[in-house]
Amino acid sequence: MSEQRDRGTGATAGRDDAAVLTFVERFAAQMVDAGMQRMPARVFSCLLASDSGVLTSAELGERLQVSPAAVSGAIRYLSQVGMVGREREPGSRRDRYRVHSDQWYEALTRRDSVLTRWEDVLREGVDSLGPESAAGRRLGETLAFTEFMQQELMGMMQRWREHLEELRTEEQKGGPAAAEPRQENGPARR
Repeated sequence: MSEQRDRGTGATAGRDDAAVLTFVERFAAQMVDAGMQRMPARVFSCLLASDSGVLTSAELGERLQVSPAAVSGAIRYLSQVGMVGREREPGSRRDRYRVHSDQWYEALTRRDSVLTRWEDVLREGVDSLGPESAAGRRLGETLAFTEFMQQELMGMMQRWREHLEELRTEEQKGGPAAAEPRQENGPARR
């Protein structure tokens, strides 16, 4: 799993390949615990851990020790949910896959549209059941929760864009942009 194969990345010399693979598997396990399928979680983690954020199907299969079919299915899923993009390798007919730099923002933004669709259906449910019935009140509370989440998510995403811009500006100035995550509300979790 040599980072030299991560072409054009300025890979870090002396990187512990076993430690990288351990990270990939541990992070993938956390994503699986959160509800993602195992192979897409492993492929996403592998892309995320590569310096370039771009790997071919063959490189993913080699690093993860899985079949091309397993990589293909994972890529199909990750593409559908917008977590990776497909591009043509220059001068080749091979595709390569790129993890989006703003993958978390994109994933949450799509979640926002899911919440909007849920709100519409929940409103219909409240109307159908009657807002005074026990089921109607329960659906009304669920609707209020999704509306609250939608509002909070919009504000949070705006704060994230501002924070990300600060991080990128600091990084361009040569500062320790992402060296130590900042915690504004309490100590960092380890």
